[in-house]
Amino acid sequence: MEQLTLSVDCGGLGIKASVLDSAGTMRAQAIRISTPYPLSPTRLIETIVDLSKSLPAADRVSVGMPGMMRHGVVVSTPHYINTAGPRTRMDPQLKAAWDGFDMREGLTRALGKPTLVLNDAEVHGAGVVAGSGFEVVLTLGTGLGCAVFDGGKLAPHIELSHATIRRNETFDSWIGEHQRRLLGDSFWSRRIKAMVDELRPVFHWDRLYLGGGNSRRIKDSVIHKLGDDVVIVPNEAGIIGGVRAWNLPGDN
Repeated sequence: MEQLTLSVDCGGLGIKASVLDSAGTMRAQAIRISTPYPLSPTRLIETIVDLSKSLPAADRVSVGMPGMMRHGVVVSTPHYINTAGPRTRMDPQLKAAWDGFDMREGLTRALGKPTLVLNDAEVHGAGVVAGSGFEVVLTLGTGLGCAVFDGGKLAPHIELSHATIRRNETFDSWIGEHQRRLLGDSFWSRRIKAMVDELRPVFHWDRLYLGGGNSRRIKDSVIHKLGDDVVIVPNEAGIIGGVRAWNLPGDN
C-alpha cells in the first residue's frame, strides 16, 4: 500500500511543503510561504497545519528545521527566537519558548500523524547521500547548515555554523545570505571555495554535497575548482529527503 509523506522544509526566510509518494515523487506542486514572524512554536505548528490543508492527505510527516534537534526536541534554533527573523533582536520570551520544546510531539498531536523532526540540513542530506563512505552535507541559505553521514547513518548533529572562521566571524555571518547580497555572487563564491578548502582536512570526507537555496548561485568558474569530491545538489532535496529520512538507520 502506498505511503504518502507530508514533507516540510522550514527556513529562516521561507517554509516549503509538499506531499510525496514512496518513490519521492511529488503528488502536488510544492507550496512556499514567507516564514511568519514573530514565530513561536505554536505559530509554526499552526502554519504547518494550515499548509497541510492545501495539500493531499498524507500518512506521515517529515519536518526539517534550522538549529539543533535531538529526537524531535529543540535544543536551540536561530532566527525563530528573533522578533522579526534573521539579523533582528532576540526576544527572550521566544527563546524560552523554543528551548527544549518537543516539536515532534506537538506536531504529532496537531496533525494526528507520525512525525519526524530533524535539522533541515539532515533532511536535505537524506535526499542526496549515496549511503556509502563518509559523506558531509553543507546547505547554503540564510546561514550554513551541516549534516554528517557515515555509511548512510546520520551522525549526531553539530552546529558548524557557530564555529569561527575569520576575525571572530562565524560561518553563518561569513557566507550566509546577508553576506552574499553584500559581496555579490562572484566574490561570495570564492568564499565558498575557501570554506571547502579549510574544512576538507577537518572532515576528510569521501564526498561533500553543497545544497540549499544558494548552492545554485556558486559561479561556474568556482565550481570546477572545488574538487572531484564535491557535488552541487538541488534545493529540492530538502523536500525529497522527507521520504528517505524515515529510512535512516538509528532513532532520530
